[in-house]
Amino acid sequence: MGRIAVLDYGMGNLHSVASALDKVAPEAEVVLAQTPQQAQGAERLLVPGVGAIRDCMAGFVEAGFAPLLKDAIAAGTPVLGICVGMQIMMRHSEENNGIDCLDIFPQPVKFFGNDLPLAATGERLKVPHMGWNQVQQTRGHPLWAGIADGSRFYFVHSYYVPAEDNGDLAGRTDYGVPLAAAVARENIFATQFHPEKSADTGLQLLKNFVSWNGRA
Repeated sequence: MGRIAVLDYGMGNLHSVASALDKVAPEAEVVLAQTPQQAQGAERLLVPGVGAIRDCMAGFVEAGFAPLLKDAIAAGTPVLGICVGMQIMMRHSEENNGIDCLDIFPQPVKFFGNDLPLAATGERLKVPHMGWNQVQQTRGHPLWAGIADGSRFYFVHSYYVPAEDNGDLAGRTDYGVPLAAAVARENIFATQFHPEKSADTGLQLLKNFVSWNGRA
């Protein structure tokens, strides 16, 4: 399983992610990398993220992680993005009056809005979307191994990637609107939910990541 670099650009839920990785892969070396140099030689990259997209993008670019990530993707290194770590890989976000992202995936990131459709309880859905939700696996992938379709994962977000059936969608859920719970392409897998906060199911996904060879 080798060396796993968790990219620290000042906005991630680093310690809970690192703790979860240590639990599922105690023999791996988990590095909290604050510079590209500290991530050199890593066999896997994990991009976490919590917070506003403007600050996240600024921190990510200033740390020098944008070329590192793109080079790792080109080299076939397995990459996992989590929450805002997924959103910064998209084309553009509506947050903070509009922010250009890394454009690794072509989808936009949209605001849920303040008037979501009525939930089953008869009340308006609250934003942020916070809590457990079922995820439909829209296609097979090694990171879904051992995880039942329809399993529940933990979400915390006010912005979302639409569930577009364009070949990148790997999992979807619904919160007033259909949204991408996971996207995947070649050696990249990214989730809107937090696997490190999703109990045994989330740990299984992280375990799958640390044994994944980057092939879909």
